[in-house]
Amino acid sequence: MDPAYVGVHLEEDRSHWWFRGRLAVITATLRRVLPPRPVRLLELGCGSGNVLAALAEFGEAVGLEAHPELIAAARAAGLDVRAGRLPDDLGVVPGWADVALLLDVIEHLDDDVAALAAARRAVCEGGLLVVTVPAYRWLWSGHDEVLGHRRRYTAAGLRTAAERAGFRVLRISYFNTVLFPMVALVRAWKTLRGDRGHDLRRPAAPVNRLLEGLFAFERHLVPRVALPFGASLILIGRR
Repeated sequence: MDPAYVGVHLEEDRSHWWFRGRLAVITATLRRVLPPRPVRLLELGCGSGNVLAALAEFGEAVGLEAHPELIAAARAAGLDVRAGRLPDDLGVVPGWADVALLLDVIEHLDDDVAALAAARRAVCEGGLLVVTVPAYRWLWSGHDEVLGHRRRYTAAGLRTAAERAGFRVLRISYFNTVLFPMVALVRAWKTLRGDRGHDLRRPAAPVNRLLEGLFAFERHLVPRVALPFGASLILIGRR
């Protein structure tokens, strides 16, 4: 990740429509797949804790993060975030978690399968894996470069990586589907202009709310049906 982007992340991850819409989809999916009892959740690569804070709804939530500024921000918010780096340092003992989450993380890593295998070590027998990643190599832009991405995925590619790490895939779906045409057009336009910046400049408040609402609407769809395309992917697997 470009060091200059870290400040943007800290500023935007609780306000920008993309982060807020994604959070709505993820939490709705978890409500659908998790048991009604409290569980232990481990978010690997939790950033400044936007999602981690919401995971308290489901039980005990622990985060692992490598970047010191993001760790400091998460801890300042009262979250249990431990310093560590995949794939060797999990922050918890093997088998501790009922659920391991890698939310827009493995695309940053040279060896995505090793990170997924680390998540498998973190969860108990029968435990769940939740992964989100950016979709489609042809959407690659300066945004990916600033964020330090190594790759984007198709559903087939993500499924293969999860299975190679030892998970049985329960379901996989694209999401950020409603806004997908807008995302594709913006990426194409930026590429034509030679714009190598990221896409997380927050629009005016009314537009930000509108885009968040359109993205968050997918919380009614993604937990129930597999969407055929979108700018992101979500996978649920079981150890």
